[in-house]
Amino acid sequence: MSTIRLTMAQALVRWMIAQRVEIDGVEMPYFAGIWAIFGHGNVAGLGEALAAVDDQLPTYRGHNEQGMAHAAIAYAKACRRQRAMACTSSIGPGATNMVTAAALAHVNRLPVLFLPGDVFASRRPDPVLQQIENFADATVTANDCFRPVSRLFDRITRPEQILDAGPRAMAILTDPADCGPVTLALCQDVQAEAYDYPVSFFERRTWRTRRIRPDTRELDVLATALREADRPLIIAGGGVLYARAEQELAMFAADMGIPVAETQAGKGAMPWEHPMALGAVGVTGSAAANHAAAAADLVMGVGTRLQDFTTGSRTLLAGRLFQVNVAPGDAAKQRAEPVVGDAGEVLAALRAALAGSRMPAAWQKQCRAAVGEWNRVADRAMASDGRLPSDAQVVGAVWRSVDADAVVVCAAGGLPGALHQLWRPRSAGTYHVEYGYSCMGYEIAGGLGVKMAGPGREVVVMVGDGSYLMLNSELATSVMLGLKLVIVLLDNRGFGCIDRLQRATGGRPFNNLLADARHVEPPAIDFVQHARSLGAAAEKVTTIAELEAALGRAAGNPISYLIQIDTDPRATVDEGGWWWDVAVPEISDRPEVRAARDAYDERINEGAWL
Repeated sequence: MSTIRLTMAQALVRWMIAQRVEIDGVEMPYFAGIWAIFGHGNVAGLGEALAAVDDQLPTYRGHNEQGMAHAAIAYAKACRRQRAMACTSSIGPGATNMVTAAALAHVNRLPVLFLPGDVFASRRPDPVLQQIENFADATVTANDCFRPVSRLFDRITRPEQILDAGPRAMAILTDPADCGPVTLALCQDVQAEAYDYPVSFFERRTWRTRRIRPDTRELDVLATALREADRPLIIAGGGVLYARAEQELAMFAADMGIPVAETQAGKGAMPWEHPMALGAVGVTGSAAANHAAAAADLVMGVGTRLQDFTTGSRTLLAGRLFQVNVAPGDAAKQRAEPVVGDAGEVLAALRAALAGSRMPAAWQKQCRAAVGEWNRVADRAMASDGRLPSDAQVVGAVWRSVDADAVVVCAAGGLPGALHQLWRPRSAGTYHVEYGYSCMGYEIAGGLGVKMAGPGREVVVMVGDGSYLMLNSELATSVMLGLKLVIVLLDNRGFGCIDRLQRATGGRPFNNLLADARHVEPPAIDFVQHARSLGAAAEKVTTIAELEAALGRAAGNPISYLIQIDTDPRATVDEGGWWWDVAVPEISDRPEVRAARDAYDERINEGAWL
């Protein structure tokens, strides 16, 4: 057997370079690069190995470990999970900074390879700088925090272990059902140890997306149920997009006359003007989609994990429930009748099985009328009225101003709700909102990852002042890399979304808006000057008309461009939406809380989810 002597770190990066993927018949590297912030736990081992192959596996420098990991995850999502990136940090805070991002990737079923430095396997200098010591378990390190938020966790304590760990990692990263984050904790002394590796380990390996075909019995049950249904509804989730099944969905819905509602992850699976498109469903849904979901006698989820925002905390979907999903665990949720399979494969098989069938015209007519009324509601909500702008009005201004193929990026706060309800995607891949983990700070870093995946597209990041203050450093990275972002910063002077929730549950305004938090003087934050200090162009506007003009200037500017606009923290869209289960205290001195609890108990006692 032919061998080559390399350090473990050198072998790892060579192996990563050899991993390939086939997309639309074209072979390309699976790993588009690696994000790195070096420290004593990875600079001498993995850092030296990466420097030697920078022309084959590009290394990108982040400013915050969580931020760089968000960028890697957003890249994978924008690539529909067909390509991914890796992230490396030192031992200690660098590693634990990435744990939040790992949880985000786990919840959203997105591939990313984490390579944190770890303690010395030999324990010669034990304890090393930044080492977590557990006196009851000497094997525990900070990287054990990754265990519950990784699809696969391994600690490399000998150089030859990478021979098995690498292929196991790729099997998870490329699997449609088990896809998610993989963590290989790299003991820092082992990174530098040499071993005689088989040359065959570094031969090119091409991975292809597995298309899981459904069991014929499960498919037959669903097809029969659809034939017998009077008011069927499809709920499209992110699995439709990851399977690249949006065209199959559009054809199936049109042929069968079945309306389609969308989750946050599935939004954009249907162009908003498709005759069967109902828009967003659930807590942040349109009135059209929610009325259909409540009235449907059969609901077919396709590629959705049925998060509480989708199901209205299990009070919205009253009809017979089927779940089409590649993951058996998701397919069987909430006593659904499972159809385990790839979204595209299942829809194609159903279209063939139901050829010539069509749902009742009255149901289609009813749903189309509801969509027409909702569009009028949405137009009113997004129109400027001369007052302090609302989130909805800003969403409308951005949608009217950007190109049809521009990508909008968002994550947390009230903005995802406004975008889910009101944004009108023209095509798949133009709506990128992280709402599985609803992670504040994802927005700018995520926008950077989306731009890396599609550098020719305009990427518009919508972010609140709270999320911007939490994590903004990758704005400087976007300038450094020449990856232009347009950032629309809505300043409502605090956490406006949670302030509204606090009031809705009877609480007094407390610790959410800056004015209601403990202070001597609320800070007057100049976001424009801050963005400029990071190298971006920036300006502040006060009206919707000024915002639209500024978006035109931003489009013509070659560098990242931030636009700040003050918004009303209280304004919301009254129509649409659905109940969300947020527990209210049983005991309180506030009459508002007691009244909110009475209303909560009444809704709970309805027992719609039992």
